[in-house]
Amino acid sequence: MRTLGQESLPALARGFSLLGSGGGGATTMLELMVQDAPIWPIVLREPDAFDPATPCVAVAFAGSTYLLTERLPAADAFGPLLAAAERWTGVRASAVCGLEGSGMNGLSPLLLADRLDLVDADLMGRALPRLDQISLLVDAVPGVVAVCDTGGGVVVIDTARPADVESQVRAAIVQAGGAGAVLVAGFTVGDLVEHGVVGTAGRALRLGLGSADRTLAPSALAEAIDARLLATGRVSGVQASVEDPYVSAIQLDGDDGALLRLVARSELLAVVRDGLTTAASPEIIVALDSVSGDVLQVDEITLARNVIVLALAAPAWWTASPDRERHITPAGFGLRGLEVHA
Repeated sequence: MRTLGQESLPALARGFSLLGSGGGGATTMLELMVQDAPIWPIVLREPDAFDPATPCVAVAFAGSTYLLTERLPAADAFGPLLAAAERWTGVRASAVCGLEGSGMNGLSPLLLADRLDLVDADLMGRALPRLDQISLLVDAVPGVVAVCDTGGGVVVIDTARPADVESQVRAAIVQAGGAGAVLVAGFTVGDLVEHGVVGTAGRALRLGLGSADRTLAPSALAEAIDARLLATGRVSGVQASVEDPYVSAIQLDGDDGALLRLVARSELLAVVRDGLTTAASPEIIVALDSVSGDVLQVDEITLARNVIVLALAAPAWWTASPDRERHITPAGFGLRGLEVHA
């Protein structure tokens, strides 16, 4: 159990940004929404501190994070979804966790902290783009339902097929205008012990505190947050893939003379150094601005920018079995030939 005050919010947000792997959206909006909310101090408990039968929900915002900054969500964005889930399942939730433990969504459970207990667990442990990649669906936990904002109402999706959750939530998000709230229900805190990523918020806090000194040299920064230093250098090119316009290759001229390529979709998925892949998802690849120390989103890794590239260890849940891991390797995103070379 950990009790957090408002002073912990910047470190927590920075840590979740690092876990975003170049995606997940900027945390600023959620920080502003919760910093003055009457929820502090908050108590964060790991799943084993709860009765395993405690009904739980997971929450996140889906769609375009940029649209959310232009059309701010309601302070009670998840309230109508929670009510719909409780009507559908007939079970009143007592706890909440994150759906995506990174970026802005790392902070999204705080929007329900006034009525539900916070669980230090989530369903991804990093940023991932698709709803069929949530851990409960990967492990085929029965009874899981998704509830999504439609921009005037909600839709409940009750299906055993993960692909249906992804496609139908995506359609609802389009109906809502390109961005909206999502809630997953039909599971317990006990389910998170085996089928969730435990301790992500605690990890985010440690990462945020460890990287708070933005004057650290790249090697010292890597050591402070238990990361691998992959490169420092200057961005010399950004090019979209001919085969897939959603894939980009970011060329980096390394300070040590190496030529690097960062392969990305909405997140950074692989780093290729002089023709050899040195890091790839499920590892969490992070780019920071060399001058400001800011954690960069993929589209902020722009021409002539000097960056530091790090790799954080993958959440252990994903690497526990090949069946789980295959969902979030580059090949799982349709990118072949990016296996890591020893």
